[in-house]
Amino acid sequence: MTDVLPSNPSSPSPAAGRTRPLSGHTGALIEGIDLSRPLTPTERDTIADALARWKVVFFRDQFLDHARQVAFTRQFGELTYAHPYDDSPPEGFPEIYTVSPERFAAQYGITGDAAKAIRTRYSYSNEWHTDVTAAVNPPAASVLRADVVPEYGGDTQFTNLVSAYEGLSDPVKQFVDGLWAEHRYGADLARKGLRSNAVTSAHPLVAHHPVVRVHPVTGERTLFVNPGFTSHIVGLHPDESRSILDLLFAQVTSDRYTVRFHWEPGSVAFWDNRATAHRGPQDIDHLDVDRVLHRVTLIGEVPVGPDGRESKLIEGQPFTLLPAGAR
Repeated sequence: MTDVLPSNPSSPSPAAGRTRPLSGHTGALIEGIDLSRPLTPTERDTIADALARWKVVFFRDQFLDHARQVAFTRQFGELTYAHPYDDSPPEGFPEIYTVSPERFAAQYGITGDAAKAIRTRYSYSNEWHTDVTAAVNPPAASVLRADVVPEYGGDTQFTNLVSAYEGLSDPVKQFVDGLWAEHRYGADLARKGLRSNAVTSAHPLVAHHPVVRVHPVTGERTLFVNPGFTSHIVGLHPDESRSILDLLFAQVTSDRYTVRFHWEPGSVAFWDNRATAHRGPQDIDHLDVDRVLHRVTLIGEVPVGPDGRESKLIEGQPFTLLPAGAR
């Protein structure tokens, strides 16, 4: 997705759609663009400009099917397989990852009473997280569309990791610029004294990333840690690591940098995974409602820190393009 960059510095014409910011730091609603058909160059620039500025953009009343969602996303880069741990995406659409309680249970081999216990698992993760940072090359961006959503509740929150970094004091910036952190599946569970599931334990995915990442498109510095996947700061005593991560997690999840999006049928979110973290629903676990969304991801590059060093793969494989022969 390294080409998702404003190619025309001038303001787009009104015909290209209207961009309406939704908070002071994060998120904008784009109106007047039909995602079901090929974008014009100006429409594509409008979306890319807004994504670079606001880190996540939203659309309403876009009733896409799998094919149209894939076609829209391909206009911004190469697509990944559905998910590193997903072995059965929708037939004919290996790019699609479905977010639902039933799909989550099937993906991780959870059955019986345990599966019933996660009937209300309405999100890929209920922690703040940046997608698949356990991979050495996390996704560049994701497009998520609403299929079935509750009438009320079930919102997703997003935070701006560039603004979070810029909000640190200069001495703290200089300190964290040189730190590295380990990211792995199950980091959030280990922090709570719980064990990872059998699938991720049998096939670990672990990477070391700079705590501060230089965005490959905008050149901005982004605070690249998240409670869902970041395990510890490399080379520090565990007590030191916990204290620093507590500080950074509080910074990236501060309300001042966030936006909250309410899903409606036909809603679409497109976020820069290199500069955001997000959090699934926190308010509907007690409700008997359905919530099904579908995600497509753009392949990402290996992160680079302020000193020019690249992330390192510790265990597992990079999050790759679609398998040979797939569409």
